[in-house]
Amino acid sequence: MPQGQPSVVPDDGLTTRQRRNRPLVVVHTGVGKGKSTAAFGLALRAWNQGWPIGVFQFVKSAKWKVGEENALRVLGASGEGGTVDWHKMGEGWSWVQRDAQMDNEEKAREGWEQVKRDLAAETYRLYVLDEFAYPMHWGWVDTDEVVEVLRGRPGTQHVVITGRNAPEKLVDLADLVTDMSKVKHPMDVGQKGQKGIEW
Repeated sequence: MPQGQPSVVPDDGLTTRQRRNRPLVVVHTGVGKGKSTAAFGLALRAWNQGWPIGVFQFVKSAKWKVGEENALRVLGASGEGGTVDWHKMGEGWSWVQRDAQMDNEEKAREGWEQVKRDLAAETYRLYVLDEFAYPMHWGWVDTDEVVEVLRGRPGTQHVVITGRNAPEKLVDLADLVTDMSKVKHPMDVGQKGQKGIEW
């Protein structure tokens, strides 16, 4: 592990160890490719540490087969690392019985309600809220409430949020923010997405 000297030592009363082990809010935003991919890379590290992981996929259709889903489900069931629970809004949250009558906005709100319940219960050590920036950007989920809940979450729960147009208040709260910018993409010259790269 690289050892360096921080440029600033906060006057927060925490020891170096306490500060190092502080739970983080991470945001991957921007127009470039790789936001979800980076979040799932963090999930692999969390699995290796034996952490329970909750993945909540907002917006993406249930028909969209995310390659990382199969890999993380297999790893989670292997008994060697952490457990992995995977929830997709598009196929209906598993805890919602009335899903067929709900529109996308209601589904997004219900997904956030479940995340709040899980945070309160400290269900997971790592939460991947994939594409969750969109429901906030569209006004489906209240950003002020998200910030308040994340700021007050108990224990040592890390939260990773992906999606374009992450609200400024969320970015201000976050401990780590990466803005993925696009320099070039094969789709710019008419190439469609391909297996193993996009999914």
